[in-house]
Amino acid sequence: MPAPTSISPRYLDPRSGRTWPVDPPRWRADDGAPLMLTPMPGITRREIASGTRSLWRYRRALPVADDVEPVSLGEGCTPLIVREVAGARAHLKLEWFAPTGSFKDRGASVMLTALRAQGVTAVLEDSSGNGGAAIAAYAAAAGMAATILVPASTSPAKIVQMKAAGATIELVPGTRQDCAEAALARAETIFYASHNWHPFFLQGTKTLAYELWEDLGFRAPDNVIIPCGAGSNVLGCDLGFGELLRAGEIDRLPRLFAVQPANVAPIAAAFAAGSDAPVPCTIASTIAEGTAIAHPIRLAEVLGAIRRSGGAAVTVTEAEIEAALFALARSGLYVEPTCATTAAAFANLLLDGTIGPEETTVLVLTGTGLKATQRIAALMGMEV
Repeated sequence: MPAPTSISPRYLDPRSGRTWPVDPPRWRADDGAPLMLTPMPGITRREIASGTRSLWRYRRALPVADDVEPVSLGEGCTPLIVREVAGARAHLKLEWFAPTGSFKDRGASVMLTALRAQGVTAVLEDSSGNGGAAIAAYAAAAGMAATILVPASTSPAKIVQMKAAGATIELVPGTRQDCAEAALARAETIFYASHNWHPFFLQGTKTLAYELWEDLGFRAPDNVIIPCGAGSNVLGCDLGFGELLRAGEIDRLPRLFAVQPANVAPIAAAFAAGSDAPVPCTIASTIAEGTAIAHPIRLAEVLGAIRRSGGAAVTVTEAEIEAALFALARSGLYVEPTCATTAAAFANLLLDGTIGPEETTVLVLTGTGLKATQRIAALMGMEV
């Protein structure tokens, strides 16, 4: 893992090593490559703003000036509960307690805070739902205009949520990838504040690692199992736990397990092949719509994070996702199919001995089932 280069971060192309100042804002390199930020040093437990009830309690770890007012709706500080899953004890991180119902609020808060401070007044986003809902809500809180491109097949509840926040919604025929390409074509006319592209979004998702560290009594878990489409939570955990390791607050990285539906698993396919580049894989429909990313732009970076941790990228079938969804619901946890993938993967990893039942394992439950009511109703043979 690279050593921190500066407390004042710069945009970084991790493939070429080239850097740029963070102001003026940009969302990609000159040659179109995705950007990260130069590594940051991390913070100690004494630097937590313990009186702040949001992810901004870790402000000293964030690349935002002290005099900048956060765009915050109280995101972060989500519950971590212990439940039996697949016959073993697991820690479940209930990220749907975020203001818009998903983990994407973490990234939206930090990204739009930085962009507003840089003078951006209107943003473009493309999303299958949760990212768009978060950008719409936080743009409204920031006094910014938002245009969200969504696949025409997106769950109606998510579209309603975005529209209610005042965002302009455009439905794009075709796949999630078609939607992303339509957004790229529009990016010359409005700032592209994509949750998949912008590196400041990852600075928000890294607070999940800080929070888990604090939740567990200032120690790292053994394993973190994460639904994975573009990989923002995987990269966030890599950044956050990496910073805590550099700061001397933990003595090892947790293993990161990125879970993809077998129907859309480009990251798992590349991991299995030992490649950092895309390899051929099946692309089909999945009930886990939040992970249906056929061409993740940070494939090499996500694979690097997984391998650095000693974890793996794994797949689960549609039947396994559905079974895990209803098993969680019947334990009182109503989640959308995307995050039920973590429970399905946990069962498989226990069965093959990759994870031991005595280990401290966190399942990241990323979004509420209320956003997927029609899909879940269909699985139950109901009409709503």
